[in-house]
Amino acid sequence: MNVIANTAPGQVAWMQWPLPAPTAGHVRIRTLAVGICHTDLNMIAGWDRTGFPSIPGHEWVGVVDAVGPGGAKNLVGRRCVADNVWTDGGEVGFEHSGGYGQYFLTEQANVRVLPDGLPVAPLALIEPLAVCLRGWNRLDRRVQGPMLIIGDGPIGLILLMVARHFGVADITLLGGRPARLSLARELGASRCINYHALGSEPIPALRRECGQEFPTVVEASGAALAMEMSLALTAKCGRVLLLGDYGEQLAKFPWLHLILRELSLIGSNASAGAWDEAVKLATEARLPLERLVTHRLPAQEFARGLELTAKKGDGVIKVVLEWGEKV
Repeated sequence: MNVIANTAPGQVAWMQWPLPAPTAGHVRIRTLAVGICHTDLNMIAGWDRTGFPSIPGHEWVGVVDAVGPGGAKNLVGRRCVADNVWTDGGEVGFEHSGGYGQYFLTEQANVRVLPDGLPVAPLALIEPLAVCLRGWNRLDRRVQGPMLIIGDGPIGLILLMVARHFGVADITLLGGRPARLSLARELGASRCINYHALGSEPIPALRRECGQEFPTVVEASGAALAMEMSLALTAKCGRVLLLGDYGEQLAKFPWLHLILRELSLIGSNASAGAWDEAVKLATEARLPLERLVTHRLPAQEFARGLELTAKKGDGVIKVVLEWGEKV
């Protein structure tokens, strides 16, 4: 089979790879499409979590191609996504080969079957949708508004969709790319603010621009300054949900601010417990995930896809690589 393999720090290559055979409790997936995530770029650059060669790809949609001994044969031929976390703690697309491969294995118990007839590329965004839903659940769904979302990347925009779906009417979104902010307005944001216009003292400027504090703030950008903005704009007894990837960054803020304002910081990691609802929202409620897919490329054009994602151009939100079937 063909794979897009991470062969060394910063190096990715189109390679031939042995076709994996599913063992008991596992299924083999034929990849239809896989989204490029910024976490993939971190993995490719080199980190301690995975070695070389490895096959990224945790934002995938595929078809069950084969089942292991004793497996559910009625799954073969069904479109699906799956929770990427295995019982051994490893994840598809990281410790276990993922959707940058033409085929890969996952645990049968994690598989969620999808209905036929839906466009393929947006279904690759069910994984980040599940990430957002886990965060939403960490808020106990107690969000009335007004709400501030910091970050106009895929996570921030999907969280906007989720909040609007569940009835939050007053949402301000802070981002830095005009095309994405324009899309956020179309998706239901009440107000969009470009942080590039805030000047050299962004926090006081943001306070003036918003003219209010927010009972709920979601930080989805992964920037340390944005974390400081979150705390500065949260109302007394309010909550800050952290969905960004901060790497080794450190935020600087007065701890006493948390105490005097009685703020709650809520971290949310990955997507556990949110997959069934994510599938339902993507396939039945039909959240407009397709609005985020700005580029669909054949898998062979992976180098261009990685470059588009890394450059973070204003016209790029989500790049999806397609292995085969197009609908």
